[in-house]
Amino acid sequence: MKISISLTDQSTKFIVNNLYPLYLHDLSEIWEWKPNIYGVYEDDDTLTLNEQNKVFDVWWENPSVLFPYLVRVDDIPAGFAFVATPPYTPHGSEFYMNEFFMLRPFRGKGIAEAAAVQVFNRHKGSWELQTNPTETNKRAQSFWRKTIQNYTSESHQEEFANTENDGFKIIFKFNNSQFIDT
Repeated sequence: MKISISLTDQSTKFIVNNLYPLYLHDLSEIWEWKPNIYGVYEDDDTLTLNEQNKVFDVWWENPSVLFPYLVRVDDIPAGFAFVATPPYTPHGSEFYMNEFFMLRPFRGKGIAEAAAVQVFNRHKGSWELQTNPTETNKRAQSFWRKTIQNYTSESHQEEFANTENDGFKIIFKFNNSQFIDT
């Protein structure tokens, strides 16, 4: 099984756009979201998925600041990882895992951890990522704890705190500047 990440661009962003509604569907279970009256997971009157996807065009307009990765398994799209750099990072970190998603058929097989490590290894410096601390998000909490502990040899920080834009979160921080790629 070959696990790879690649930056998407204008010609391949449609693949991430195809996966994005599935990501929101998964998040709806955690956040207890419901779709709007048009069946789109937005809290406004967004009519179509095409209209919804336009919100994320910024990821492909700032190629030296925002990094939208596609995760593939044996050349099949399996998920995505969105990495931000300043000014889109919280708390002065150099890199922020803004979004991370793996399709259900690829979960529980070590694929997500391998993909996350590939993403981390592409960007050396101070990292932050956040996740929902509620009982409904135990799987993601466990995933990030295990992945970051393995990656950093437990040389990271974990805290519970209120964030500026997203409320109360579990916040993971680490610096991989001195790490040798695994």
